[in-house]
Amino acid sequence: MPVLTRLIPSPLVVDIRPGALDDLASVLADQRISQSGKLAVAISDGSGARLRRRLAPSLPGADWFEVGGGTIDDAVRLADGMKASRYDAVVGLGGGKVIDCAKFAAARVGLPMVAVATNLSHDGICSPVSILDNDAGRGSYGVPTPIALVVDLAVIREAPIRFVRSGIGDAVSNISAVADWELAHRVNGEKVDGLAAALARQAGEAVLRHPGGCGDDGFLTVLTEGLVLSGIAMSIAGHTRPSSGACHEISHALDLLYPRRAASHGEQVGIGAAFATYLRGDREGALLMAATLRRHGLPVVAGEIGFADDEFVRAVEFAPQTRPGRYTVLEHLDLSPARTGEAYAEYAAAVAG
Repeated sequence: MPVLTRLIPSPLVVDIRPGALDDLASVLADQRISQSGKLAVAISDGSGARLRRRLAPSLPGADWFEVGGGTIDDAVRLADGMKASRYDAVVGLGGGKVIDCAKFAAARVGLPMVAVATNLSHDGICSPVSILDNDAGRGSYGVPTPIALVVDLAVIREAPIRFVRSGIGDAVSNISAVADWELAHRVNGEKVDGLAAALARQAGEAVLRHPGGCGDDGFLTVLTEGLVLSGIAMSIAGHTRPSSGACHEISHALDLLYPRRAASHGEQVGIGAAFATYLRGDREGALLMAATLRRHGLPVVAGEIGFADDEFVRAVEFAPQTRPGRYTVLEHLDLSPARTGEAYAEYAAAVAG
């Protein structure tokens, strides 16, 4: 019997709207994720603690766990703390660090995980990966995709705008990442999953070309949906290729070389994506990407995130070492340090004009 279709790992619930948080308990009950209301809720000491006071009356059976940070030790402590009782599900309520810790902890104890994002800083809200700091720096850990995602746009608007901007950079960088994936296919025969590539690319394109701004519900909905689709694309592919190419290699290099000076993830991958697009010879695409980033208040050159040109060039040179075996435009061109500097200067001049 031939296989005629495939099952796609994806959330059972995706609820994106103003006021969604107030219906969290009923959504979990209606979808039979937790009819008893016995939940382990992971929160930060910031936005999560404030929202606890708001949600606690509607979640009387929940136990609340404060997550200190975004390290592997924090995630393990969270999992260990949940072993003392029986829960229906784990809820990660907060930003990326809390959600990543909750995803890892839920996987460790074998429970479904519900992501309740309070900001849109990156595509980890629905991805099958937890990014956690460890003794060696930062690691990516495979985890199941969240069973449900709840995003209250009213809460998103209350968060600092830099988080929305970071999410924009991460979503737009999909376009460059997929282009790198297809380059690897043409040169090395690397298999490209067409559905994963389509989802990731269209998520980026929707954000890139949407006329709205960071304060518009319409734009925030498209951005959230784009970040969700990015996560599903990675689940389909079974790796991060749909959303991570030269753009992310450059960002990882900045994190490793200048750990105390790195900008937000989205800012770094946004610049990396625009520059990588320029390196691939797509000048028009690079200029469009840079113009969109700038319209939303994101940086487009190294100096705007506090790095000298030569520091950024050094990061570009180091970038391939961050993902050994991954083939992107950086590995393809294998530029000398001098030529990398010239290419960056050409890019910076082009986006400045």
